[in-house]
Amino acid sequence: MANGYIAFKTILLKEISRFTRVWIQTLLPPGITTLLYFLIFGHVMGARIGLMHGVSYIEYIAPGLVMMNVISNAYANTSSSFLQAKFFRSIEELLAAPVSNNIILAGFIMGGVIRGLAVAVVVTTVALCFTNIHVMHPIVTLITVLLTAALFSIAGLINAIYAKKFDDISIIPTFILTPLTYLGGVFYSVHLLPGIWPTISLFNPILYFVNLFRYGLLNISDINIYVGFTVLIGMLLSLYIMAWWLIDKGVGIKT
Repeated sequence: MANGYIAFKTILLKEISRFTRVWIQTLLPPGITTLLYFLIFGHVMGARIGLMHGVSYIEYIAPGLVMMNVISNAYANTSSSFLQAKFFRSIEELLAAPVSNNIILAGFIMGGVIRGLAVAVVVTTVALCFTNIHVMHPIVTLITVLLTAALFSIAGLINAIYAKKFDDISIIPTFILTPLTYLGGVFYSVHLLPGIWPTISLFNPILYFVNLFRYGLLNISDINIYVGFTVLIGMLLSLYIMAWWLIDKGVGIKT
């Protein structure tokens, strides 16, 4: 038990130190990017769009921008960190130690979660410069951001398990994660889409995460929140089991 706690603490502190040492590259860019989004989409275009579900457009997109940055940074943290551990073969030493797979996973995942939360604070601070944010449902908001950050931390770790070089960890964020994020209702309500597109959007999991977070802040959602939590928890458990199995079998690690 003591060994497990020490191992978890060591991995977690290493993960936190890793992204805080280079905060100019990890924490500052999301704030600058969000500032540009608010200036262009919120301030310039928002004035012409008007209200969205009874709130100003700049207020409507704020939760989506926070969640978008949480997703990308939680994913990036574990994907790069775990691949680096594979590259320097430190993961082999960790697997050989008397530490359970759950402890190893927990350390890496929590590192991604904390980076996601740190970025969420930075982005929210920027958002407060442009609009007021009222947390209507604090518990829903907190649970959503924690579980979403954990989910994409696991996804990034799985990506790193299969990756053979550093270029491999940029493929999924570029060609899958980013398009799904932009099509996940960050900048619009899916009810505004024509034809069958609202139905097609329901197959985008990020739509549920963005709307859960928006519901927590603004009490506005395009989807049923119970369905949203079902999707979120179901994907989280599924990916965790997959990650545990991959590490246990040594996929992408053992030769």
